[in-house]
Amino acid sequence: MNFTHHADEIGSCHIDSCPHRGNILSMHMDDDLPNRADDPLRLVTRQDLDPLSVNELQDRIKTLEAEIKRTQSKISHAVNHKASAEALFRK
Repeated sequence: MNFTHHADEIGSCHIDSCPHRGNILSMHMDDDLPNRADDPLRLVTRQDLDPLSVNELQDRIKTLEAEIKRTQSKISHAVNHKASAEALFRK
């Protein structure tokens, strides 16, 4: 679902005072998530954080930051690998 489907309902709400703000933000986030309900990313982003302690939330942040670094490293490796392959075939 995207914002344009609800344009008539929302009208010209300012994002900070719009009563539909939560719906807008959650729709935007849902657009970026994988479509499979059992996808780990979808499960992580939908986990209820209320029962977690401050220590558990801090551990979660550390784990997510480590995963971000791992993902960035994978992207860097893929980009460098592609550039190396392209350079090889240009010779």
